[in-house]
Amino acid sequence: QVQLVESGGGLVQAGGSLRLSCAASGRTFSSYAMGWFRQAPGKEREFVATISWSGGNTYYADSVKSRFTISRDNGKNTVYLQMNSLKIEDTAVYYCAARVRRLSTFVIKRATGDYDYWGQGTQVTVSS
Repeated sequence: QVQLVESGGGLVQAGGSLRLSCAASGRTFSSYAMGWFRQAPGKEREFVATISWSGGNTYYADSVKSRFTISRDNGKNTVYLQMNSLKIEDTAVYYCAARVRRLSTFVIKRATGDYDYWGQGTQVTVSS
């Protein structure tokens, strides 16, 4: 079992930047593919980005591609989401999630049910 704690959310002006962090407990962080999801009020939780075990593969939702960057530091048990050129529609609670390794090749997973552990979320609010 792993505990995930997000941080770095806050209020930012449209066009600005924010960096989210997700710190994981335990000794097997590198055995988890990691993902970022977000949920706006009244909306379903949606996929944002995912990263493979050593960070060699990444995948992004079309809505954030070219603006957001997911990365990880396995030595620090941390995954990051760098968000640039923020838009009002990026306002949401952002969650990090972990998926236990099952295969020796990375397969993109973008459904909430594909992930085994979740953080508590951090609020990101983008103002005009």
